[in-house]
Amino acid sequence: MPKWCKTIIAILLLPVCAGAVSALWMVLRASGDADTIWVAFLSGAACWVTIYLLLPKPMWVYVFGHELTHVLWTWLLGGKVRKFKASANGGHVVVTKSNFVIALAPYFFPLYAVLVVAVFLAGHALWNWRHYVVWFHLLLGAAYAFHVTLNWHILKHSQTDISDQGYLFSTVIIFLGNVALLLVGIPLLVSKVGILTALGWWLECTSETVRRLGRIL
Repeated sequence: MPKWCKTIIAILLLPVCAGAVSALWMVLRASGDADTIWVAFLSGAACWVTIYLLLPKPMWVYVFGHELTHVLWTWLLGGKVRKFKASANGGHVVVTKSNFVIALAPYFFPLYAVLVVAVFLAGHALWNWRHYVVWFHLLLGAAYAFHVTLNWHILKHSQTDISDQGYLFSTVIIFLGNVALLLVGIPLLVSKVGILTALGWWLECTSETVRRLGRIL
């Protein structure tokens, strides 16, 4: 698809972005009293941010996760991986199939946070880890903060994943991917709002944004 088509699509998706922000705010407000979860989650995030600011950045860990995310989404979408390379100085994968989802997945799919969830669910199913829930929330907060901060750090430099897809289109897709994950993940984490309710709010807020734009135009 030509970049100019992607730019048009990105512009058309801007009301969806605005609706996503409003819906996320509603979900956060409805989930704000889950103190036992948020305190541990935000503490974990704060711990990671402190490490990020004061210590050398673990770029090999980030690059490995970045390239592995390309691999996972290639497999999910029916492609094959021919080559994989990751180091602190950079990495790349050679795949048989590529599209904007595979290219941009590392920027909206928090691989290490997903691994924390998977390990805890497996451990809880096997050994009843209910006494370690607070550590799960702490590690989840740290892993998600890792995703946000290292992506922010890497996006300050030119990335072929972004330039190949177009800057506006990439920005919109990355933003929507991250917010969609939060609109699904927060209800699962805090159990204060249902996923369908959160997605319904997103639809309603997007519709309201479109109506407002229609009145202005």
